[in-house]
Amino acid sequence: MHGRRREMGLGAYPGVSLKEARNAAEQWRAVVRQGLDPIKERERQRREASRNMHLLKDVALDAFESRKAELKGDGKAGRWFSPLELHVLPKLGNVPVADIDQRDIRHTLAPIWHTKASTAQKAIERLGVVIHHAAALGLEAVQENQAA
Repeated sequence: MHGRRREMGLGAYPGVSLKEARNAAEQWRAVVRQGLDPIKERERQRREASRNMHLLKDVALDAFESRKAELKGDGKAGRWFSPLELHVLPKLGNVPVADIDQRDIRHTLAPIWHTKASTAQKAIERLGVVIHHAAALGLEAVQENQAA
């Protein structure tokens, strides 16, 4: 790769048979022929596979924990998190952050948009903070303005 030899492990012997190792080696040689670094490509595939591990509810809690110091009373009253907890997380909490798009956000907040406009606006703003937090963690997330 780029005029240099790259070596990468394919797995330990008892867990990976010789036939599987040969097949994997041929697969990664094909990646090199495409002009890609096989080690970086394998890491990209692992990150992509693990994106389903980052559900919105987990990232939202992490973002809240990160922001607590900025909040009045260290966020003990829970008012910052309540719009997310009441209106967003019941519908989108078990969805991976990478799979959320603007339509999901619009469908989630549509029922309260006309009856509780200020709450819907707060939920959008806090969801934006959560999505920016996810992007800062290196997760794939919607980067456009969340107001659909």
